[in-house]
Amino acid sequence: MRPSGSDADDPNAPPDPRQATATIRAAVAKKSRTPAPPRKVQAPQRRSDPKKRPSWTASERLPLWIGLAVLVIAAVVAGVVFVGRSGGGNNSTSANVPDDSQLIGLQTGPAPWNPGLDTLPDRLKPVGVHALTNEGEVLHIHQHLDIYVNGKHEVVPQGIGIYDGQFLTELHTHDATGIMHVESPVAKNFDLGQFFGVWGVRLNNDCVGGYCQELTPWTVYVNGQPYHGDPAALVLKEHQEIAFVIGTPPKTIPSTYKFPAGL
Repeated sequence: MRPSGSDADDPNAPPDPRQATATIRAAVAKKSRTPAPPRKVQAPQRRSDPKKRPSWTASERLPLWIGLAVLVIAAVVAGVVFVGRSGGGNNSTSANVPDDSQLIGLQTGPAPWNPGLDTLPDRLKPVGVHALTNEGEVLHIHQHLDIYVNGKHEVVPQGIGIYDGQFLTELHTHDATGIMHVESPVAKNFDLGQFFGVWGVRLNNDCVGGYCQELTPWTVYVNGQPYHGDPAALVLKEHQEIAFVIGTPPKTIPSTYKFPAGL
């Protein structure tokens, strides 16, 4: 026993070493925490999309391929029909197709047709040709035209496009052989509709002169082949053989013409 008045009651006495050690242990025990056990990590899994359609089987793909093939064939056929109706190799590119309603003095009766000179000056502008004092030399080409009505050959008259010795147009004839002269001072396209406009004979997709498809079927041939486009839009090219076959066809439809030397 420590006597009264000992160090236990002395505030300046040094601390008891045993008491200090107990205090430190209690603090450490209070601060230390047991770590939580590791969480299990689940491996990622592929999500299934309920909207995604499973792969098609061969039997399911067959109708699809058939449908695609039908569409491709239809597109090809449509392209062929379009080319055929536009003339294909018959050179039916656009030029200046006259509007029949704007042409004065058109002949709308049966063949043969006269040169149509009486009203030629009135048709120059709507046809798209000019009154020339000399034949053009920049473009100088020739074609041959035949007209058959129920097997009979009709004359293409002399002097088409030559007005009473005063002027001539880029499109004209010098004789009754059917040779068409295209002679222009500038390089440009001319079409069959312009030639018929100069001639003063009606020509459109339905009628030539007084012959309309509804009552009298007719066909245009170019170099012996049927032409399925608008005949008025046929661009004139060097040495074409153009034949109108109206009604009953002749025994032979010409495919070529022997042009004289120099033409």
